[in-house]
Amino acid sequence: MKDETIKYCEIDCISLFQIVFKFSNMIFELFEISIHKYPTLSSLAFAIFRTHFLKFNTIAQLSGQIAKDIRQSYTGGAVDMYIPENPNGEQVFAYDVNSLYPSQMKDKPMPIGNPTLFYGDIRAIDPEAFGFFYCKIITPDDIKHPIIQTHVKTDNGTRTISPIGTWEDMIFSCEMDNAMKYGYKFEILWGYTFKKDYVFKEYVDFLYNLRLQYPKSHPLNFIAKILLNSLYGRFGMDDNFTSVNIIHKDYYPDFENKFVDKIADKIKLDDYWLVFYDNIEESKEDISTHNVSISIAAAITAYSRIHMSQFKNNPNINLYYTDTDSIYTDSDLDPCFLSETILGKLKLENVCKKAIFLAPKVYCLDTIEDKIIYKIKGLKHEIELSMGDFNHLLYKDSFLEKTQTKWFRSLNEGKIDILEQVYTLKVTDNKRRLIYKKGKLIGTDAYIINENKDILNKNLTPLKECFC
Repeated sequence: MKDETIKYCEIDCISLFQIVFKFSNMIFELFEISIHKYPTLSSLAFAIFRTHFLKFNTIAQLSGQIAKDIRQSYTGGAVDMYIPENPNGEQVFAYDVNSLYPSQMKDKPMPIGNPTLFYGDIRAIDPEAFGFFYCKIITPDDIKHPIIQTHVKTDNGTRTISPIGTWEDMIFSCEMDNAMKYGYKFEILWGYTFKKDYVFKEYVDFLYNLRLQYPKSHPLNFIAKILLNSLYGRFGMDDNFTSVNIIHKDYYPDFENKFVDKIADKIKLDDYWLVFYDNIEESKEDISTHNVSISIAAAITAYSRIHMSQFKNNPNINLYYTDTDSIYTDSDLDPCFLSETILGKLKLENVCKKAIFLAPKVYCLDTIEDKIIYKIKGLKHEIELSMGDFNHLLYKDSFLEKTQTKWFRSLNEGKIDILEQVYTLKVTDNKRRLIYKKGKLIGTDAYIINENKDILNKNLTPLKECFC
């Protein structure tokens, strides 16, 4: 066994080297860039963009208070469960958007140049003002699927929800304009304006055309896809980098007294402490090296939510579930929405005889090809589950416990433990309020919040249940 294990490890290292060597040559031939300078795919994509496609003096580096203000609008993709299961005899169609983020990067103007701070209603002075606005937001009371997201604090931590109500938040101007079409009202209080330009078109066109030259099974198809999808997040990287230091136990009390509000974590190492802390001091030189621009990442994700909003309150589309770039519906879609190859269009991924949606990132599909497809965030896919398991969880207070093996690091002991972990699966109301009829989950409602972002209707009995 020892000899075979050593042999396996040697062959594994050799094959990995061959793959990295091949990938390195491929990237250098395409872009004249060495992958060995970039430890992640997002940093490699960023280097390719900056080297070959970025126009000079367009995207501003943002840090400090401006970045913190704009980051409030960076809420990511919208994932919601509306209807937990389809009736017998009704099929559910699963559609994905062709490269959602790249499609918006290509076709939409991005915030460029240095931001300008303003106070008051900028649109009263400049109706075409473009940027990020801090607003009082008033949602329509009767909107079926709210489309503006915000962060709220719950008993289970901070959650991103799409509520009904009135509150204040930072929002991208184009997302504000789109929401007004659905009855939202906004009072602009202050914010930042930007110039705008199309900065990603050449990058997206090059990689997407490269991808179309190869079938899905070809490595270059996947490489082009991953480089397309890895770029936007690099702009939104948090530039509040954590520092790490090793401090002797005799000196640590003085350090803690002085910087107690900066310490994020600490680990005991014999006579020393391994301390993780926020940057205590940041020089101008440090700031200049932060190649991030949260306005770009926030704009791309906002444009993507705008794109998905056309499906969410369309009277001709009955939604069961939406993910960042996908919808699940039993409705026939207008052909204008569909294409297998055009960026931003929907492509049919699966037709389901039965579909059960329990929560965001938790669902099970039984396709017409008799394939069972399920997804559970946090649970390894090799853990077997059935459609019956998901059906059981539709009933109030039901849960399942599954055991999985996970690796746990121990820095102070310098080891990795492989332990059994019990994973409890159940329906959650983290994003929307659950509606039950005779103890069975039949739907969800949007939460209602007040100006303090307190949820007002979490513990109320829905009328839909009272009169069933």
